[in-house]
Amino acid sequence: MGLSGETRIHLIVGDPIAQVKSPAGLTRVFAERGADAICIPMQVPPRDFDAFMSAAKRVLNIDGIVITVPHKLAAVRHCDTLSERARILGAVNVMRREGDGRWFGDMVDGVALVAALHASGFDPMDRRALVVGAGGAGSAVALALMEAGARLSVCDVDTGRRDELVKRLAPLGQVAAGSSDPSGFDLVVNATPMGMTPADPLPVDATRLASKALVADFVTKPAVTPLLEAARRRGSPIVTGEAIFRGDILADFFLRVPERSEP
Repeated sequence: MGLSGETRIHLIVGDPIAQVKSPAGLTRVFAERGADAICIPMQVPPRDFDAFMSAAKRVLNIDGIVITVPHKLAAVRHCDTLSERARILGAVNVMRREGDGRWFGDMVDGVALVAALHASGFDPMDRRALVVGAGGAGSAVALALMEAGARLSVCDVDTGRRDELVKRLAPLGQVAAGSSDPSGFDLVVNATPMGMTPADPLPVDATRLASKALVADFVTKPAVTPLLEAARRRGSPIVTGEAIFRGDILADFFLRVPERSEP
């Protein structure tokens, strides 16, 4: 990969940031598609986020920003326009500079998860799904799974946030407030940071996982989280965070590739 003054810059902003895999994956996909562009990680604490975003948007060779924990809700206020799903969710995880200089925000975490499920041979249509986490990523996953035809339950340690998400999504399909008991679910998705550190509790009671339930985890480091390891020991198929964040969907957004419909 060559770098020059013409190289277009994309940032990934979060706190912490060491765990993310997107910079390498997205930069690789840019190169594969012939785009002179790179992705660079930035660790920005919440107290400095607004100031950082205001400055970054003034740098004219920055074309895009990936937003990760804990900034997905706060990033909405830095967008001039939003996709319909970002508007519904009140969160974004990608922003790009449009031709007129305005910034467009979207939320593609759920799109990435559904694509990874299809790649693994799992169709969410009419399956019972439990999403753990009602924050930015969890909200996006919940919406995408409902759009894919799943029968959804959502749980979160913050029951108020869980109930608010359920209320927001209720007009769109079948969704209910759930708990950390994964019994009877065909799909369990961890969309929280639980699993990033060894001391974290499991997001669900793994002893109650159905043996054939597919378990997906948004945590990318470690690649196989304690939840995924517990699921694998019970004979469940797994989808890792690395499989979800391959870089293709992010590159599609930044390079303006029309969204592909899933089978």
